[in-house]
Amino acid sequence: MNERFTGVFTQQEPIPEEGIAAALAVLRHGRLHRYNTVAGEVAETALLEEEFAAFTGARYCLAVSSGGYAISTALRAVGVRPGDPVLTNAFTLAPVPGAIASLGAVPVFVEVTGGLTIDLDDLAAKAGQARVLLLSHMRGHICDMDRLMAICDAAGVKVIEDCAHTMGASWNGVASGRHGIAAAYSCQTYKHMNAGEGGLLVSDDEDLAARAVILSGSYMLYDRHRAAPSPAAFERVKYVTPNISGRMDNLRAAILRPQLRDLAVQVDRWNERYRTLEDGLRGTPGLTVIERPPAERFVGSSIQVLLMDWTPQRVAEVLRRCAERGVELKWFGEAEPRGFTSRYDSWRYAPAPPMPATDRVLAGLLDMRVPLTFSLDDCALIARIIRAEASAVYQSA
Repeated sequence: MNERFTGVFTQQEPIPEEGIAAALAVLRHGRLHRYNTVAGEVAETALLEEEFAAFTGARYCLAVSSGGYAISTALRAVGVRPGDPVLTNAFTLAPVPGAIASLGAVPVFVEVTGGLTIDLDDLAAKAGQARVLLLSHMRGHICDMDRLMAICDAAGVKVIEDCAHTMGASWNGVASGRHGIAAAYSCQTYKHMNAGEGGLLVSDDEDLAARAVILSGSYMLYDRHRAAPSPAAFERVKYVTPNISGRMDNLRAAILRPQLRDLAVQVDRWNERYRTLEDGLRGTPGLTVIERPPAERFVGSSIQVLLMDWTPQRVAEVLRRCAERGVELKWFGEAEPRGFTSRYDSWRYAPAPPMPATDRVLAGLLDMRVPLTFSLDDCALIARIIRAEASAVYQSA
């Protein structure tokens, strides 16, 4: 009889008890708004910003309502205007080109490699077309950041990193988000810290950070931030920067602070599960495991494999057979968007010239969440199921 997985792919671990207690304290005193404090009190949101800045090594940090808001705020703060072209990965999720389009700017897509990272040769060819790159570390895959920054620095391109899937990751010992001029992180339920929704923006650039704080809706209360620039920076920007309110509240910050303290341990737990899945899948006929470069310290909160050059019908059959055995796989090669999964040519508000290298990769790309509610035995079972069903379809061709 075939084994079957009975777990839930969308079930997260509970909020830590310390976070629950901190949230209850905020609820009991009622001061949820980040600027609603009493004498001598430091808001939970201000403390989170200070702690996340220290965690990443950034000079400045701003807590906001979502990862997508953090991205669009970084774009605005760096000076992107309506009509501006902005380079970005062809392989990403909808909030990335959506943030560009929300400013009236125009996404310029860059090809993806078989390692699921931005194609640096294609980036070098297109670097003269824009002055900003919104780099998505999609599904936690980090490209050669040293070469990327050399390309962008030579072309005068400013880099904003979308680190929704790389909070806690690094490249050559440098924390993800610390290569470019700014970085955005997500605290949505399926990310590495769970506040339901929420985002964080970091930068070492004083004027950019000051503009971001004003954009987020600080009014003239920016002196209540602890990971923010000097008063002089705010004086330069406060009358010419619009308020586009998107603040984080103290309730979410209270939930997040204990999770930040535990993040390094959680990264190790994710990677144990990832390696168990990877080991179980390696060598499956017709299936390619994405090999991770030694310089990359990744966070294995999801896993991707490739069924390269398989027909759509055979890929769909693998998904169907795995689903019958309880394993939920997403397919980035589907013609129509489904759930969170879409392709660069799904976003009809953005120009989408043919991208043959990306199309070939996405046509066979399978994706799976790896929640920490899965045990190592669960991961080994899931790998056996995928291996068996992919092998059966491959051998039947």
